[in-house]
Amino acid sequence: MNKKTIRDIDFKKKKVFVRVDFNVPLKDGVVTDDTRIRAALPTIQYLLEHGAALLLASHLGRPKGGPEAKYSLKPAAERLSQLLGKPVKLVPDCVGTVAEEAAAVITAGEVYVLENVRFHPEEEKNDSTFAKRLSVLADVYVNDAFGSAHRAHASTEGIAHHLPAVAGLLMEKEIEYLGGAVDNPKHPYVAILGGAKISDKIGVIDNLLAKADRVLIGGGMANTFLKAQGLEMGDSLVEATSLETAQATLAKAGGKLLLPVDAVIADAFDANAATQTIDVAGGVPAGWRILDIGPKTVAAYAEALKGSALVVWNGPMGVFEFPRFAAGTNQVAQAVASCGATTVVGGGDSVAAIEQAGLAEQITHISTGGGASLEMLEGRTLPGLAALNDK
Repeated sequence: MNKKTIRDIDFKKKKVFVRVDFNVPLKDGVVTDDTRIRAALPTIQYLLEHGAALLLASHLGRPKGGPEAKYSLKPAAERLSQLLGKPVKLVPDCVGTVAEEAAAVITAGEVYVLENVRFHPEEEKNDSTFAKRLSVLADVYVNDAFGSAHRAHASTEGIAHHLPAVAGLLMEKEIEYLGGAVDNPKHPYVAILGGAKISDKIGVIDNLLAKADRVLIGGGMANTFLKAQGLEMGDSLVEATSLETAQATLAKAGGKLLLPVDAVIADAFDANAATQTIDVAGGVPAGWRILDIGPKTVAAYAEALKGSALVVWNGPMGVFEFPRFAAGTNQVAQAVASCGATTVVGGGDSVAAIEQAGLAEQITHISTGGGASLEMLEGRTLPGLAALNDK
């Protein structure tokens, strides 16, 4: 992943098109979680300190083929202004006369936010003419939107063919930690994968089994592996179409793949269902379903983490949104935070568990990209990364 970054370019008096990820949750026109805006601050501040004028671009939501007021980046621009302590101007379009006039007058030290790139259908089509129209606004392109790097869109990939194109500091960090876990991992290397479906993550599991020393499985996908071993799963979520895949994976994994030995089961998919803890070897009774890993599994997984040099975790261990079935995920979060390894956490629920437990400061790197981090762990080439200039 030998890509140029903003450290490799002189930005004095340059106009810089920065692709950021300001796809943030809004309520009543106010940003309710500014994590992604904060994540872009180091790059924005570095560029301002080095004499650049900034034109920031992002998508927000899924507008249907044209401008929609509820998907305006105005609230994000206002929040950024508060965080920077300086005015941030919203430009009402990202291409055309309005955008070009704004780009003509912007000066060093100023920050403009261009309106939602997805107000133009050409963005998601990676239309080459549209990418060129974006590129005429600036002298340099910086991609700091790792969460969108797996998409070949005009503002994430197409524009990079028209300007000098480098990674921002957030992108650089993602390349360093996630790319490192794929290309040059430290050993012993333990991967923890959760979530509902094997089909979503089979490519990741296969790639990690080739790289990691241990792969620990939790969440709904563990049920499909257990079923593939011939165990009764009751009413648990099982992907019938993935049973053969699970059997093949188990056969080639040898002792590398660890599955739950006990589980918290419930008599309904409900936050207040009746529960009991069982050993999975005896099977799940009819009418019951697995909703979390049990305490023996948590202990076994914590033991597997001891002495590791690198830990990568993506996906919850159970139905994390129900507090009674969040214990497995929360305890794994504690074990990851305290294991002493280089730790990389990605995926919404895993990150939420780390943050709710107040453990974020103890994690080496928290990834900002859900789909992008999974594709990277799978060993896929991300278009938004590939398009950047090599060192």
